[in-house]
Amino acid sequence: MKGFDPKFSDLPDYILGITREIWEERGVDALHRYYAPKVIVRSPDGVVIGSDEVVNATLATLAEFPDRQLLGEDVIWSGDEDSGFLSSHRIFSTATHLGDGVYGPASGARLRYRIIADCACRENQVYDEWLVRDQGAIVRQLGIDPMRFAADRIDGEGGFERANRPFAPAADAVAIYRGTGNDHEAGVEYAEALEQIMQGRLAVVPEVFDRAVHLELPGGESGHGWGDADAFWLGLRSSFPDATFRIHHRIGRSDHGAAPRAALRWSLDGAHDGWGAFGAPTGAQVHVMGLSHAEFGPWGLRREYVLYDETAVWKQILLHTG
Repeated sequence: MKGFDPKFSDLPDYILGITREIWEERGVDALHRYYAPKVIVRSPDGVVIGSDEVVNATLATLAEFPDRQLLGEDVIWSGDEDSGFLSSHRIFSTATHLGDGVYGPASGARLRYRIIADCACRENQVYDEWLVRDQGAIVRQLGIDPMRFAADRIDGEGGFERANRPFAPAADAVAIYRGTGNDHEAGVEYAEALEQIMQGRLAVVPEVFDRAVHLELPGGESGHGWGDADAFWLGLRSSFPDATFRIHHRIGRSDHGAAPRAALRWSLDGAHDGWGAFGAPTGAQVHVMGLSHAEFGPWGLRREYVLYDETAVWKQILLHTG
């Protein structure tokens, strides 16, 4: 790959390799080599700019979870060495809560949770990133309700007036990466299915999804079959019935030895005006940052992995209600 260290054979090798080097081999200083000086990292918590900030956040996480492992489940990517690449990296993380920090006093709890990171890369560096961590799964395994965790964060940040606001498009930094992915049929099919679900056409689930579909969902929840897929997406959509659903990036791939896969980055923007996954309607204006992967088999979409940060949604609701 032009401009990349020759030790990396391709983009997945680069993404998996730098993740292992930074986190598991304790090469945190390598972030200055692999992340651009003015890298933009977006998460449901907000926007961080600069590799120094990424280093600081990484050190804080390692202090709280010193044995953390990041097991790369898949890298679904698009682009080329001339225009740059976009990788959607799905990670299964294991960690022990051995240090005090954002999640409270060290508890010794063993955690398992997923992350998806969309990274724009060129010339051996990540320069734009969108990252969603399953905070709901983390706090539940620590014995904390996601809404309670959000409320505690607001209190810890100085109360309603001073608390940090979660990510919202109006506060985003201007992206350097302007790509929208590719037109591979797996990405197109998955994107069209979600768009129809968000329009209220739930009949698309048995049309597109395998009857035995396996689901990995926010909060560390697993599901199986059409009923669980219907219930999950309906619960999210019904909470924000008039919110605008947008797909910002779409990738499909067919690689040797792998089933056709898709990766989407999407959002919901609108009012919490309905009953659903987030309880009684409050009218709060909410932005949901979503990342999801899908894998197709002979009978349709057979595995789906969806992430959004429940605690960030609850924080927006609580900041509205006071």
